[in-house]
Amino acid sequence: MNRRLSSKRFRLLRTIRRKIQKGLIHIQASSNNTIITVSDFEGQVVSWDSAGTSRFKGPKKPTPYAAQTATRNAIYMLVKQGMKKAAIKINGAGPGRAAALKSVVHSGVKLSFIRDVTPLPHNGCRPPKRRRV
Repeated sequence: MNRRLSSKRFRLLRTIRRKIQKGLIHIQASSNNTIITVSDFEGQVVSWDSAGTSRFKGPKKPTPYAAQTATRNAIYMLVKQGMKKAAIKINGAGPGRAAALKSVVHSGVKLSFIRDVTPLPHNGCRPPKRRRV
């Protein structure tokens, strides 16, 4: 089977076709990948995408361009389902964080709020040692 056809078929299988007006966009930006999940306000996932599923592998995965492409794909699916308004929750401090946020802002979806939900320790666990390169 052709790789493109199987990829399109996979994408159609993992999205639910329904009309929703308002939603919640979760952006999880880690140092290795950027994952975008779109859900309604009840918590039901409507669409999701990541830099890895957007065919970026290895060292290209944590780049801002990969995050921008993944966000564009996820937003395209939700706009196709009729979403007009959204709220954003951002988690993590990876390299794709700003690019993903900028891609959502320029997509044309009206935003009600942008909230940073990155957990910050109140001097809890000791962090891992610094890398020496």
